[in-house]
Amino acid sequence: MADLGLLQASLDREGPVFLHVQIADRVRGCIASGDLAPGAAVPSEVDLVSGYGVTRQTVRRALRLLKEEGAIYSMQGRGTFVGPPDAPQSPHRKIPVYQQIAGELIEQIKAGEYIPNRPIPSEKTLSQRYERAPGTIRQALACMRDLGWVITVPQKGTYVAETQDWPENNGHKQ
Repeated sequence: MADLGLLQASLDREGPVFLHVQIADRVRGCIASGDLAPGAAVPSEVDLVSGYGVTRQTVRRALRLLKEEGAIYSMQGRGTFVGPPDAPQSPHRKIPVYQQIAGELIEQIKAGEYIPNRPIPSEKTLSQRYERAPGTIRQALACMRDLGWVITVPQKGTYVAETQDWPENNGHKQ
């Protein structure tokens, strides 16, 4: 997203305009110039936080301003997009974030980084690693559980399922 110039300009931290208003103005400018077209993904909160060196609360206030104006909209687990909710979305954000995380973790299981009957990192650790909200991590784990890659033991954690229970081993060997 930095190629849009959205994250390249620094904020005026000494001036009278609140930081969240400045960020909203930058996003609004990219929309007006066409750099962010209707349906395009807006940079994630994490990208905006790190790009501007501000708190997540500041970024959320900026995005809330833009949502109230109808300039952007959010879809849980998918991201934030330009325009009204009926604007077609750009193809690069079609896979929800939680599914991307689940896919990465599944690949790590297949590669032997996590082994059967042993725990995978905690929700908190995964939330920090992927810089995502705990709810997104829970969605990823639920997806993996539904597919048969992991099991969750209440009060204990989430463990890699037995190899024979993996989806690719149920009926079709590798």
